[in-house]
Amino acid sequence: MDTALDWPLPYVDKLVERDPAHIDLVVLHCTELPDLATAREYGERVLYADGTGNSGHYYIDRDGHTYAFVPVQRIAHHVRGCNEHSIGIELVNRGRWPHWLDSRHQVMTEAYPDAQVDALRALLHALCTSLPGLRRIAGHEDLDRERIPASDDAQVLVARKRDPGPLFPWARVLDALPLQRQHGAAR
Repeated sequence: MDTALDWPLPYVDKLVERDPAHIDLVVLHCTELPDLATAREYGERVLYADGTGNSGHYYIDRDGHTYAFVPVQRIAHHVRGCNEHSIGIELVNRGRWPHWLDSRHQVMTEAYPDAQVDALRALLHALCTSLPGLRRIAGHEDLDRERIPASDDAQVLVARKRDPGPLFPWARVLDALPLQRQHGAAR
């Protein structure tokens, strides 16, 4: 796919292979980190016994530059319960960084720049063309609705995931794309 620059993670060959024909879902995320370099560092962290970590397939920087961290033929660890049949796209955005779970810092204030949204639309169009089974799209917040104790007060519950967040332009992104938005984890 020529819409993304290949920048594979060091452990990409350890990720489980899959048949791209079974991919039917795109999950949109925001990195909740300050920049692409920090997101890359997080993606390179080995977290599992098999020598892999958490990351999306594609990362789109604020200026629209798009990077392929994991090929679609591999299962990336980006969302609970849906990795086997989905593609994860990470948009560089601060989200709630650096106080992700602090109850006093749950407002997401960074808008998504036009260049980033345009690049996302181009990537989604290319994916819909190359993956005929792709039919659905969801935000991480749509699929992971768990509420957990806040880091500042265990008596207060906050959303574990809020991305891509309230400032994400869903209508603009989905306009003229053959993807249905999914709410909830049902397959």
